[in-house]
Amino acid sequence: MRSDLSVAEAMDYWLRHRELEVRASTIKMYRQFRLYIVGPLLVGSRVQRLNLSRRGIVPRDATFLEMLGATKVHELKPAIIRAWHRTLVAQVGSHSANVAKKLLRAILCLAAEDLEVPLPVLPARLGRGLVRPKKQILTPEQVGALLRAAQSDLGRGVYYAFPFLTGVRPSEQLALLWIDVDLNQRVIRIRRSQQPDGTVSELTKTAAGLRAIPIAPTLHRMLAEWHTNCPADFGKDRRVFPCLGRGAGGKTCGRPLSYQNFIQTYWRPALTALGLPMVTPHSARHAFISTLQANGIEVGLVAELAGHADPTITLGYYTQAVRKGTHAVDRIELMYRGETDAPPIPSSGMAPQ
Repeated sequence: MRSDLSVAEAMDYWLRHRELEVRASTIKMYRQFRLYIVGPLLVGSRVQRLNLSRRGIVPRDATFLEMLGATKVHELKPAIIRAWHRTLVAQVGSHSANVAKKLLRAILCLAAEDLEVPLPVLPARLGRGLVRPKKQILTPEQVGALLRAAQSDLGRGVYYAFPFLTGVRPSEQLALLWIDVDLNQRVIRIRRSQQPDGTVSELTKTAAGLRAIPIAPTLHRMLAEWHTNCPADFGKDRRVFPCLGRGAGGKTCGRPLSYQNFIQTYWRPALTALGLPMVTPHSARHAFISTLQANGIEVGLVAELAGHADPTITLGYYTQAVRKGTHAVDRIELMYRGETDAPPIPSSGMAPQ
């Protein structure tokens, strides 16, 4: 048992653990939040703090605030954590303060499990501050119109229909390879993500992102047709969503598709042509999740399909979730078409995540 473990040491141990499970960009975000938890925290603007953490630039006459880094874990009290949270709300805003609070909880739980450090009492009902406005998402009726248009858009429709029927993150969609798509078993395996430079990481955003998603009937028809027309990739593996630009000799190139190219070439033109609100691709994920939840799909099953479930579940348990998920993704098509009188989805037996 470590009785002298500091919060800084606990967080560094947690970061080393997470480096094996999540992609580099997520670790970069965690390291930014290390300043909020461990400190010292620069009193200044967000840009000044970013310049300090990424470039080591210290503003003139800089002022720093001590955070929790030097505090021993066993010395943490609710009042100490509450005061730290209030300081963060004042300095970096309520949203960042609440993210830091969630990370602190994860750090302390790992220390308690692995290092046998007593888990301190965490304060309840910390102030949430100002509630951030929810991201705009398309209504089921609007998604239904978009899916109908996508089915007649043979060249590009599958690009913008896919996230609404799977709930995947944009980075997961753009990294998808045909070896991850089993059209016979009607399942998509999410196992990697695309980095901003177009390279593929063999990690998803989090370990929980590793999952299997059943293929709905409409998506199966679109993918089956697209499989025969999709250009070959440069490399050993073919991407499901490559760039469709023109290469040397006028041939379709099949190179990795960047996020910005996806937005400009496939996403925005589709929304504009249908007169739909200019939502983000990530909003398709929100639409997928919220539509299922609003129509009574069991919370644990939705979490599993969205990649929010516990990553340590057994293979058999995972297979059961995928099988029951087939009913959910089939039903989401009925919801998008306005046919909401479908029978209820059987419970997966999973606890809410």
